[in-house]
Amino acid sequence: MRYRLGVGVGVVVLMVLSASPAAALADGSEFGLSVFAAVILGLVEGVTEYLPVSSTGHLLVANEVLGLGGTEASDRALDTYAICIQAGAILAVLVVYKERVRQMIDGLFGRSEEGRRVLLAILAAFVPTAILAITLFEFAKERLFNPTAIAIAWIVGGLAILVLTRIRFFDRIGSELAAITFKQAALIGLLQALAVWPGTSRSLVTIVAGVLVGLSLRAAVEFSFLLGLVTLSAATALTALQDGGELVDTFGIVTPLVGLVVAFASAVIAVRWMVAWLNERGFEVFGWYRLAIGILTLGAIGAGWL
Repeated sequence: MRYRLGVGVGVVVLMVLSASPAAALADGSEFGLSVFAAVILGLVEGVTEYLPVSSTGHLLVANEVLGLGGTEASDRALDTYAICIQAGAILAVLVVYKERVRQMIDGLFGRSEEGRRVLLAILAAFVPTAILAITLFEFAKERLFNPTAIAIAWIVGGLAILVLTRIRFFDRIGSELAAITFKQAALIGLLQALAVWPGTSRSLVTIVAGVLVGLSLRAAVEFSFLLGLVTLSAATALTALQDGGELVDTFGIVTPLVGLVVAFASAVIAVRWMVAWLNERGFEVFGWYRLAIGILTLGAIGAGWL
């Protein structure tokens, strides 16, 4: 079942990246966000947000393939939508890790020492990420938010996964999440800022960083997801407050909400599948996938399709 789901995930994303722009926009306006496009983007976001393959990279390439945008207003609205749709993935983590989230809330009110420790560790990781991301975002957006840069990041990340798998990096014996230190958390947060380059993958960077600083793979994965809960919530809230009105004016309310619901449902499935897959089979499949999608994207660029 898990193998079939994994294959299905790959097929869905590959279908997105090879779909016909004309067909994708058949039920929408020339530069609008059709329900079909919203569903596709919701699937891409939900499936890829927490997998080590980069949701931002997939969404940017998917926008190109689907032929979305074309005007200044629609391009800005799509940028806003790509961030706001993360709300679906945020809700997915709340569902999958509800016991840990409840423990952290108890820690906030002094009812759980472990919950307080994990919550403070997440905040310690979030602060350096926020500072570096704000500093580097405009630079990265001008130079790295394009299919070529994304493809290169996919390939480099794929090779890194295969090398780390070969040297059994992810098999290291490490501490559990309850024992995480603020120093470990801060280092993970610093490295998370590398994910400002689309295609790198926030989850990949934070999981590798977690294992590197001494966490077990299971603890690193959980911390990555919980840190993503805070990081994505902050980015989504800030973007919604600043540009949410323009998003609604351009695309309406219903169609973006359809994408958000699809993102939530697919993210719940993807997170549960990834945790089970990593426990049983490891990271190698994601390395090969990143190489394949990176080479496919470079080929599409060379053929003039992107």
